[in-house]
Amino acid sequence: MAGFKGQAEYSVDNKGRVAIPAKMRNVLNPEAKNTFVLTRGFEKCIFIYPLDRWEMIEAQVSSLNMYKGEASDFVRILMMFADEAVLDGQGRVGIPKALMDYAGITEKALILGAFDRIELWDPATFEQYINAQTANYETLAESVMGMADAAQPR
Repeated sequence: MAGFKGQAEYSVDNKGRVAIPAKMRNVLNPEAKNTFVLTRGFEKCIFIYPLDRWEMIEAQVSSLNMYKGEASDFVRILMMFADEAVLDGQGRVGIPKALMDYAGITEKALILGAFDRIELWDPATFEQYINAQTANYETLAESVMGMADAAQPR
């Protein structure tokens, strides 16, 4: 699967639906069956996974030791917020109220491509998140990506 990329800001309708940008819908694998799983993300956003990717996450989660408290806590939160949403004829998905409340999404949603998932943010919350970052992009890239191949141009 090609990764989800880019960003868009769309309105959320009065039924809690938001359009998924066409460029993001176009990278869905047929195995996803035009279905996404929405769940609680980190930093007050919503994670939206294509169904085929979600099935891989469920396989990972099922291998956790549920006798460990942290694993049980994580699975409980992940799964209690998880909900399937099928794209409608206009390319929209419905966002469950509990997730909208968690992320503070009301009238507008910032939609970000995040490689294997889409993230939904309240635009103001995302701006606060970005402004609070202490590391600049170059420092972050070096820290995360490392110096694995010194021959790579910067």
